[in-house]
Amino acid sequence: MLFSILENPYNMKLKYWMWTFLALLFAILAFTGYLFYKHVFRPVDTSYPVTVYIPTGATIEGVCDTLSRYGLVKHPKLFYWLADRKNYSHKVKPGRYVFTKPVSLNNLINILRSGNQSPVQVRFNSGIRSIERLAVVLTHNLETDATEVETLLKDRAFLKKLGFDKTTVLAMFIPNTYQVYWNISAENLLLRMKREYDRFWQAGRDEKARKIGLSRIQVSTLASIVCKETLKNDEKPVIAGVYLNRLKIGMPLQADPTVIYANQAWSAKRVTSRMLQVDSPYNTYKHKGLPPGPICIPDMASIDAVLNYQKHNFLYFCAREDFSGYHNFANTLSQHLKNARRYQRALNRLRIYK
Repeated sequence: MLFSILENPYNMKLKYWMWTFLALLFAILAFTGYLFYKHVFRPVDTSYPVTVYIPTGATIEGVCDTLSRYGLVKHPKLFYWLADRKNYSHKVKPGRYVFTKPVSLNNLINILRSGNQSPVQVRFNSGIRSIERLAVVLTHNLETDATEVETLLKDRAFLKKLGFDKTTVLAMFIPNTYQVYWNISAENLLLRMKREYDRFWQAGRDEKARKIGLSRIQVSTLASIVCKETLKNDEKPVIAGVYLNRLKIGMPLQADPTVIYANQAWSAKRVTSRMLQVDSPYNTYKHKGLPPGPICIPDMASIDAVLNYQKHNFLYFCAREDFSGYHNFANTLSQHLKNARRYQRALNRLRIYK
């Protein structure tokens, strides 16, 4: 009886279709699982490295569009589904993310969700003369706008908290390369610069400044003049010594770079008698002592040249007539005038009159 039931053609047919259905279902599930694994856990095929910028306030839609543009998201619906499951959709974290090697969609979202962004380099050199130019240089690689930084650098209350004002704030910036996050705020950026400034001075320089009777800002102000006088680091301590000698005896600094600054004659190759007449606290031919603040951001070598100035009896110096970038130094005015005439004749031969 049992044998006859199993051998029933109807039951045999049902058994065949049942196994066929199960085999097909297994194949569908296996293929679906393969596709899910492929699109979620296998590295995305695109051109690496990839740098992605996610701005402050970005939505999940904006993030998806950005990632799709770089080829990191091939299936937006799957991205949204996975982002929801990982609680990333409503917690987008801005920043600069660099993917140097192939990354899967799963790891991509994990990295973005963690906010583990890659820093950028903020670099500025010495010689910057104005707040406006500094703000542009500082924000070159950052999300924050130059206008935001400039506004803070001119905000009296904010600068007072840092210990500066508009005429002295350039002293706060120590030329170097710094790593910060791309989306750092203007305020946090400037607070970071203040910390770097304090760290620079606390490395034994405060004590040296105290010994020569100058404040940090006064050292930076004098260093800015030295910075503009020469590019030769080995000569900077000698020039710093000349200016300190003049300060000690109450002699005007008579620094040509301050006159150029007062006239804003940035392209001037020589100081003219007309330029010397400008009525400005930065005209150190008219006013004794240091100017109100730095005439530019000084480099570390110039700051250290002031702190470690060379002790000598020179009161004068003049650019060498060979245009080597070095200077002739003199103890007396008569010797200095001879040096100056040689240099002026060299300028005249080249028809440089201003």
